[in-house]
Amino acid sequence: MAEMKEDTKEDTKEDFNDAKAVDLSAQDAGMSGASSGDYDVKVILLGDSATGKSKLMERFMMNDYNPIQQSTFALNTFRKTVTVDSKSVEVEFWDTAGQERFQKVHPAYYTDASACILVFDVTRKATYQHLSTWYDELRAACGNVPCILVANKIDINYEVTNKKYKFAEKNDLKFFFTSASDGTNVVSVFEQAVHDAVQYRRTSNEARAKGIYEDTDIGFEAEVQDLHKYFDEKEREGGD
Repeated sequence: MAEMKEDTKEDTKEDFNDAKAVDLSAQDAGMSGASSGDYDVKVILLGDSATGKSKLMERFMMNDYNPIQQSTFALNTFRKTVTVDSKSVEVEFWDTAGQERFQKVHPAYYTDASACILVFDVTRKATYQHLSTWYDELRAACGNVPCILVANKIDINYEVTNKKYKFAEKNDLKFFFTSASDGTNVVSVFEQAVHDAVQYRRTSNEARAKGIYEDTDIGFEAEVQDLHKYFDEKEREGGD
């Protein structure tokens, strides 16, 4: 079990003081093209609706918390250049932001993912019970991409941190208790995800260089077009 700590505002500002949110329904041109970093990695968030994925992202990137829970019908991404092991890393963080209300996310969401943060709400048992569905979908789409399990909203009842959640142990996942409200472990989770993503990408690049498998990166703009087409179809169907 990961050690609990509260990430301070100063810590967040020092490491991530120029984070920028991008609404793909408005623009996507700035997210394509070659990366200036040594590694270009994509970290995705996964889990049931209203488990606090967007709030965790807000807390990490903006050090802010808005307690009003909303499920948005759009894909939200954030891009940030960070330093890992003295290397410059260009990171894209992807948030489902409402896709999961269709009980699954579009395959393009998983494309080229380098790590996953899988979130459940400690106050809603069903979100824990649904983890296996999300995890199976992740593995089917991304193979052995690193995955971190997050038990969110512990600020509502800190006694839940005394419970044992066997899903992490069963699937050999790193595990954190978090609170987007008070900041507990939020920065730690995202920093771990970036570190794991870099290691995964590095190994993948080495394998690709040896010709072990083919690069399947279809490009950011193509992913966005695929996702918007999917959203349009779902809207016409009434979201069912």
